Amino acid sequence: MKKVFLMLFVLIASGAYAQQDPQLNMYQFNQMLINPAFAGSKDAIAVVASNRQQWAGFAGAPQTTGFSIHMPVASKNVGVGLTILNDKIGARKTMGFYGNAAYILKLSRKAKLSFGLNAGYNQYQFDFSMLTQREAEVPSQLLQNQNRGVLDINGGLYFKLQGFYAGISASHINNPKVFSVTADSVNGGFVYRANMHLYYSVGKSYVVNKNLVIAPTLLIKQVNNTYTADFNVNALLNKKLWVGVFYRTSYGPGGLLQYYISDRFRVGYSYDGGLGTARNLGGSHEVMIGFDYSKGKQKNISNPRFL
Repeated sequence: MKKVFLMLFVLIASGAYAQQDPQLNMYQFNQMLINPAFAGSKDAIAVVASNRQQWAGFAGAPQTTGFSIHMPVASKNVGVGLTILNDKIGARKTMGFYGNAAYILKLSRKAKLSFGLNAGYNQYQFDFSMLTQREAEVPSQLLQNQNRGVLDINGGLYFKLQGFYAGISASHINNPKVFSVTADSVNGGFVYRANMHLYYSVGKSYVVNKNLVIAPTLLIKQVNNTYTADFNVNALLNKKLWVGVFYRTSYGPGGLLQYYISDRFRVGYSYDGGLGTARNLGGSHEVMIGFDYSKGKQKNISNPRFL
């Protein structure tokens, strides 16, 4: 049933204030999706796949699938990787393929600062048949499906010191123009661009005892002059199970779990439902599978590098 409203699409297409990048709950366990400088930081071959179904049951709601793989090379001074991201919301679908590279500067035996960049091809598809047109006259471009590809560039910095990390990153640095509607005597025009998003992240792990690690994290997202923030508190129990709760400004709370099936293999799940009017959209589900491989015995998973 076509319940995707034209006003929702116009808001997304204008991109003036709205966040265009996918929303992720378990970013701290797969920071490659928000910061290319994270490549190579785990001293292992790290593979993560995730899927998010936002506002389940609402037609045209966001659906996001992500995949990343990265590893250190060149005596662990360089990190390389690959990121694939598929995102769908309403009439818009994107598929991005990115190559990642990071230079890891060892400031001391325990402190590292990484400079990262990824660049790739992002394919945008617009299926206007999903839209309910509310105006008798609409621009001809909105009656024809569009398929456009653009070069997309992202960059970031990532600092790590034992149980502490901090990062800053920017997506769509080149602000690529994807699609435009030409103004005519009846309708106004607009331009769809991939607006630059800024991410500020910080986290700290506190080892209470051998069976308990507390790790609060903060992620701030900025698009133009609009800010949102995710406040997380995560606990690692018995070196096996992460349990976390979070609160997202202008939305509401959520929770997450991540379980280590083995030292190398882990699975995760997150749920959020929102508060107030956001609750009417339905709950959101996110699942994640991760695998870390390094030669020899795997390091203790309570090591904060797994964040």
